[in-house]
Amino acid sequence: MTALTQREEQAVAAAHASPMLERTRAWSAVNSGTGNIDGLAQVAEMLARDFGALPGTLRLVAASAAERVGTDGSVSAVPHGQHLHLSVRPDAQRRLLLTGHMDTVYPADHPFQTLTDRPDGTINGPGVADMKGGLAVMLAALEAVEAVGCPIGYDVVINSDEETGSFSSAELIAATARGKLAALTYEPALPDGTLAGARGGTGNFSIVVRGRAAHAGRNPEDGRNAIVAAAALALALNAAKSPRLSVNPARIDGGGPNNVVPDLAVLRVNFRPKDLAEIDRARASIDTAVADVAAAHDVSIEVHGSFNRPPKPIDAGAQRLFDLVQSVGADMGLPIAWRDTGGVCDGNNIAAAGTPVIDTMGVRGGAIHSSDEYLIVDSLAERAALSTITILRLAENGL
Repeated sequence: MTALTQREEQAVAAAHASPMLERTRAWSAVNSGTGNIDGLAQVAEMLARDFGALPGTLRLVAASAAERVGTDGSVSAVPHGQHLHLSVRPDAQRRLLLTGHMDTVYPADHPFQTLTDRPDGTINGPGVADMKGGLAVMLAALEAVEAVGCPIGYDVVINSDEETGSFSSAELIAATARGKLAALTYEPALPDGTLAGARGGTGNFSIVVRGRAAHAGRNPEDGRNAIVAAAALALALNAAKSPRLSVNPARIDGGGPNNVVPDLAVLRVNFRPKDLAEIDRARASIDTAVADVAAAHDVSIEVHGSFNRPPKPIDAGAQRLFDLVQSVGADMGLPIAWRDTGGVCDGNNIAAAGTPVIDTMGVRGGAIHSSDEYLIVDSLAERAALSTITILRLAENGL
């Protein structure tokens, strides 16, 4: 470290003293796939105990209602775990939001359940990088700024459904983001430390097509083939793609015996808009395609879903926040770079609430969402120091 104040050096020492590795191991040892409600409850209890040592008010928040469309076209509620919300010094002049998620992509019956220490200084395990290591970094930084008496206020939100779109936590995140000076989210950085810059948005839709069953040989003309209509709809939506809008018709559920004209199909489709104008164009394309296919094939069509994560541009506020983190890195002797990505996360929703955000303040690691997921152990201390100094400087100088 090259240009830190004495107070900053004291705070970094406090961050390094935090049991980040032990916490990461303990939290990652419990399966908390988004649908594993029991596992999420266990991890939430562990997080509440550890984050509860910070000053402020901590509560576990019940998930908001969310729904899914089954392969039979029925709509049902989706159970989710509770979300953690900690509020510290709500009346402070300057306040931050720090967010992360406790869920992983590995369900309770997934074969990837154990942690393995590798000789190259990495740990392979479910959620070690995405993002239980990031949660350990976040907590260490907050412990450090408290240790040196930093007066900044902050909210912490750790949700239980980020990996499936944050449908049950979006309202909580938006509410806590509004009015904050800045936000830090603890998704993993790339292995070399590169951060995510601008992000595209995403929208996921389940489109239910209902036709009419008939005998495929005796009276097929009386039937209305829902599979054919869904395929036509998939082609029509795919035609809306552009350099700034990707469209992925991903799956069609439905059908049955070969001798029956299918009366039900469910089309699953993902849109990735790079700006808000493309969301408007995509919505218009959906409306037009649905109307045209319904009329041409004499079927009924129900559209379920939304653009749940808007694009995240690098606006002036976000640029100032990136410049600050880059400056902190330079004073630590740590090069900080960022690049745009097509992936999405809660940072998209935070930016949409008007709050500048950097959403890859977590550990360095890689191969996330696979059985090769790994955490670079040395990055725990490095990234905790980066967050600690960033928070101190935001408290002192704002943006």
